[in-house]
Amino acid sequence: MRLHNPLWTEWTLAMRFLFDNRMQTLLISLGIAIGCAVIVFITALITGLQANVVQRTLGTQAHIRILPLDEFNHVQPGKPAEWTLQLDNPRAQRLRSINNWQEVRDLLDQDPQLRAVSPLISGPALARRGQARASVVLLGIDPERYSQIIPLADDLLAGSLNIQAGHVLVGTELAKDLGLRLGDKLRLDAGEGREAIVEISGIFSLGVRELDTRNVYLDLKQAQTLLNLPGGVSVIETTVGQIFQADEIAQRLGRLTGLQAQSWMVSNGQLLNALASQSMTTQMIRIFVGISVAFGIASVLAVSVVQRTREIGILRAMGSPRGQILRVFLLQGGLLGLLGSLAGSILGWGLVQVFNLLGPKLFIIPLPPDLIPFAILIATLTGTLAAAPLLFDLFSLLPNSPAFEPPYDEMVRTAMCRTCPSPSATTLA
Repeated sequence: MRLHNPLWTEWTLAMRFLFDNRMQTLLISLGIAIGCAVIVFITALITGLQANVVQRTLGTQAHIRILPLDEFNHVQPGKPAEWTLQLDNPRAQRLRSINNWQEVRDLLDQDPQLRAVSPLISGPALARRGQARASVVLLGIDPERYSQIIPLADDLLAGSLNIQAGHVLVGTELAKDLGLRLGDKLRLDAGEGREAIVEISGIFSLGVRELDTRNVYLDLKQAQTLLNLPGGVSVIETTVGQIFQADEIAQRLGRLTGLQAQSWMVSNGQLLNALASQSMTTQMIRIFVGISVAFGIASVLAVSVVQRTREIGILRAMGSPRGQILRVFLLQGGLLGLLGSLAGSILGWGLVQVFNLLGPKLFIIPLPPDLIPFAILIATLTGTLAAAPLLFDLFSLLPNSPAFEPPYDEMVRTAMCRTCPSPSATTLA
């Protein structure tokens, strides 16, 4: 019964053609496997690198910062029919407070696209211990909310997340410069006579030298007193679920709150360009490797078509339609792509594991769950489509209509039998 099934016939012929030239099939499968392994490994490597860079960058900052509007000089209009020349220098931006920050905070808490909202007050100060001095940035925070933005507890090297009144957290570099240890006293001078003596309750490391040198975390109320912003905050920080939609969300939040909203995509423009360049590089590698695989499959199939010209002619003379012959070689190309991509996917997965185990261990390469199925699908489609142009060229040399329509079993027997006599010899007999 199955001999009369066209699909089984085409499958049988395709497998026979592949096994007749085992070395040829092995070499092209190896080439496809190497190409597929390159696609899998390079894609996973670039993805892991991008994720690591984004994590290291955004792990120490908010995705969107809500700030007060900038201050501008107001120039009085001149009298009608008069010309006025006036030098207008940009206005110096003083430390300002968001007056209604509680309302803004509660409003942002209701936004479904925001994962965390935290008020913050920041400003410059001078840290002194004995004769040692250092310029620092005071960061007054709400520990419970701010930990959802930056997990300070995970970055602590010593001490605890205790920033109650009179207690602060300092970075490792600042502690090294000033000779600070847990329990030591530190004087903070914010200018204009606003000073406070605080105790070191924790030492952290954010992994960025600049931040570990200048950041000092303290209680929100104490920061308000030192920076002369009673009851106010200077910024509201937020995080979003989709980091690459931060700019769009920031524009919407700016219109919603009437304040200035800055996304990490604006403040880290060079990083964004680097990520875009890496993604473009990955796509180019995929395209060129795919083209190489397609040409490799096409070259093998071209040789196979030439070698099978006699069988193709016999099938056409015996009634096999062009579409069936085309499907045989399309199936052959698809099988080459499938077998090669399966082996290449296993090889690519192995390379990823070797990198994670024996590599520099600066970051871990994740393997996206859809990467291997995608590579297999692309290789299979590439192998299938690579055969089509060859068959169309061959068909132009063959008769348009078959002589007659024999049974499928006779077609298969004739095409697969190497010792069968040619049609002309049968006629003469």
